[in-house]
Amino acid sequence: MSKRRVVITGLGCITALGESADGVFSALCNGVSGISNIEAFDPSLYPVHFGGEIKDFDVARYIDHRDSKRMDRFTQFAIAAAIQAVRDSGLDMAKEDPFRVGSIVGSGIGGIKEIEDQHLKLLSRTPPKVSPFCVPRLMGNAASGNIAIQFGLCGPNIGVVSACASGNHAIGEAFSNIVAGRSDVMVTGGTEAALTHIGLASFCSAKSLSLRNEDPKAASRPFDKDRDGFVLAEGAGILVIEELEHAKKRRARIYAEILGYAATDDACHITAPAPDGLGAAKAMEFAIADAGLNLEQVDYINAHGTGTALNDVAESAAIRTVFGDHAYELAVSSTKSCLGHSLGATGAIELIVCTKTINNSIIPPTINLENQDPECGLKMNYVPLTAQERKVKVALSNSLGFGGHNATLIVAEMKD
Repeated sequence: MSKRRVVITGLGCITALGESADGVFSALCNGVSGISNIEAFDPSLYPVHFGGEIKDFDVARYIDHRDSKRMDRFTQFAIAAAIQAVRDSGLDMAKEDPFRVGSIVGSGIGGIKEIEDQHLKLLSRTPPKVSPFCVPRLMGNAASGNIAIQFGLCGPNIGVVSACASGNHAIGEAFSNIVAGRSDVMVTGGTEAALTHIGLASFCSAKSLSLRNEDPKAASRPFDKDRDGFVLAEGAGILVIEELEHAKKRRARIYAEILGYAATDDACHITAPAPDGLGAAKAMEFAIADAGLNLEQVDYINAHGTGTALNDVAESAAIRTVFGDHAYELAVSSTKSCLGHSLGATGAIELIVCTKTINNSIIPPTINLENQDPECGLKMNYVPLTAQERKVKVALSNSLGFGGHNATLIVAEMKD
């Protein structure tokens, strides 16, 4: 029996660069940075004062105010992006078997703002008391659960937690669920809202973040020899994916086809990647095999590319290990240079970028890449500074997370 094919029919995106897939992709291709000084709270007590903050988000544009008050910000982002994606897909749930439609959404941290707020409330009250909505707001599966409620999805519903690989893992597991015949449609992706006191303070203490307070827009510099850490960001990316024949039957617009998925672990260190990038290399190798492709068919890699000293070197080594000479023919870019790193949301946002890259034949740049690090490979095309017009039939997206998690997705131009 032939493998069930899975296609992308809906896109939804909430980031510091905008609230639509088209708008975000356009800004990326124009090299616009979404990094700015933090305004949601006073960051002056911390070494870092900036991030990929979403300034003007109003969840009331998407759902009722009363419902939104029962959600942490990370869930609000997910709901907004899901509403965009479902509308974009044209999916009519009244015509679907609800048990054949599910939701799998990743988040690396979940409702950290709710934890902060309720902890302060706990300490200030006698007797100690917190909101009855505390757990429903902070739990990591709140995004997938609320999406299911919003659209009446009675199929598989899972919240994925695997740090910065959460978004890719969620989409990969949703893809696998459709391939296996358990579902026909999945609403899937990742979401994160960790730009908070605890989130910022934690990554500052770990010395993971760039310290370029004097020039935030130049702070995220993947593959640049002068990089000094990643930029913490927030946002969500949600996709509607479905079985090909199901999409054709309802005459859905098809953006692209998901061909392959794989996941591995470094089993090396709780935060640092394996220096040789072997785990990431195996994830790419297995995903390419799952897709049934030759190495030379991959045109573009949207790299994890965080801008940390260890990640960029390890991922570059992994790419060279897998692709050999073809590593110098394909294009590699990191859109985190514009968006920052939204942790569990980043993989989903980046798969949307890969999809739009295929649709538009233009590759977003790695901005701020002024002095390519020799350790990352001087001959590799990291699409420095400006976008490159190029036909892309197959794109690969990497997400690498704390815990050693590696997740790779492969998306391709739709073929009959």
